[in-house]
Amino acid sequence: MSKAIIIGSGVAGLAASIRLARKGHDVQVFEAAATPGGKLAELSESGYRFDMGPSLFTRPDLVEDLFREAGVGMTGRFSYIKLEEANRYFWEDGTRVTGWCDPRHFAQELEEKLRVPQARVLEHLQRAQVLLASTGRTFLEHSLHRTGELLKGGFLQALTSVRPNELFQSLDRVNRVTLGDNPKAVQLFDRFATYNGSDPYRTPGLMRMIPGLEHGQGAFYPVGGMYSITKALHLLAVDLGVRFHFQAPVERILLDDRKRKVIGVMARGERYSADVVVSNMDVVPTYRKLLPDLKAPERTLRQERSSSALVFYWGVQADHAELGLHNILFSNDYKDEFAHLFDKLELYHDPTVYINITSKHTLGDAPKGCANWFTMINAPRDVGQYDAATIDRARRAVMDKVRRTLGIDLGPLIAVEHVLDPRTIAARTSSHQGSLYGTSSNSPWAAFLRHPNDHPRVKGLHFCGGSVHPGGGIPLALLSARIATATVPAVRRRPIRTPA
Repeated sequence: MSKAIIIGSGVAGLAASIRLARKGHDVQVFEAAATPGGKLAELSESGYRFDMGPSLFTRPDLVEDLFREAGVGMTGRFSYIKLEEANRYFWEDGTRVTGWCDPRHFAQELEEKLRVPQARVLEHLQRAQVLLASTGRTFLEHSLHRTGELLKGGFLQALTSVRPNELFQSLDRVNRVTLGDNPKAVQLFDRFATYNGSDPYRTPGLMRMIPGLEHGQGAFYPVGGMYSITKALHLLAVDLGVRFHFQAPVERILLDDRKRKVIGVMARGERYSADVVVSNMDVVPTYRKLLPDLKAPERTLRQERSSSALVFYWGVQADHAELGLHNILFSNDYKDEFAHLFDKLELYHDPTVYINITSKHTLGDAPKGCANWFTMINAPRDVGQYDAATIDRARRAVMDKVRRTLGIDLGPLIAVEHVLDPRTIAARTSSHQGSLYGTSSNSPWAAFLRHPNDHPRVKGLHFCGGSVHPGGGIPLALLSARIATATVPAVRRRPIRTPA
């Protein structure tokens, strides 16, 4: 039987294990942590439960695909609801905007609150849908490194559908032209650059497609919170016969003498043979630590990294009705904030604050009358600038922002507190410099410069996850697993092992 090993049990690693198991391979997953999920983890204390990582759920069809591939129904295993609103937006001057998922409702909201004509907003969102269906589908759902697949995926047609300004002007510039230079509307649409850890003043206008996910295809909420995705995929993999080794970091990927094919991995001081190895580990430490004797693609590894995050998990002894599931408190100078993130590599004194409160939908995530605040600000990648004093200053800046924008004095209300900063992100998830999305997309050619999902010279070596093609975030991670396993031949179709 062909043996396959997955390094890491992030959502991409779980998806890869499912796909390879269904192809008949004997699959083992090695995970350094004690539980599956990678960044898609959870934290509980004193009646508060927090999703630790990704908090927005789009493209549920990609999770459904895995159950369909496995021949298993989702009933009783995983479920989700469609949301009416994606985000609630707040500015310090009292402006409030609800980001309704329905594009017409959202356009009406922006006309009423920000005085942007509905027609402009609808045109902007319709263009996002067109790009998602053409360029997005080709560039994100197919390998950019296999010529035949790329042509089959409509590469030439996708290129012709892109307007020059979308490729060579920044997202901010495209938003200003389209939305009439309304500062708040532009800021609202500029923030979609953060979905892949990029700078709206540098990332290409092609990223205008991203809001088409929320305000077109829709935003969703997994019943039980985001970690339910991890739990469902882990259980599905186990039912397919996948074996998991936790607290078992891989020390080396083993190659044959000519370095032309993988032969296994070294983990916990033991050799495990394999015909296929899929690394769900960040591509930089994969080469630097696991493949030290293999020539590394230095140009790829030296690319500018994406932003990171600083997260405060706060158990708040109050439930504020003006807040929803996803909330954005905007900074007063967005351009200066991103200059600090990518140029100065410093935390900004007036950060944009994101607050995710799952207890709005899952009441058991907080004690009665309380709320679980996942409170995040964008942070620069870690180059040694973080210490306790820096984190404490950021904490005060976040609390001041909440007070100025919402009129809430958080200090007396916080019953539980945990902190996740770029250093701990790097340590816990092997994300180089704590970057959440691998490389940034601050170049028109960024998609083509990401590491491919198959090694071009080493047979049986594949890559998935947010640091390789097509990028970071749950949907793209799931797509990376599909692309990475597509060229692995099927041995036979494995039946489901019915749980006892």
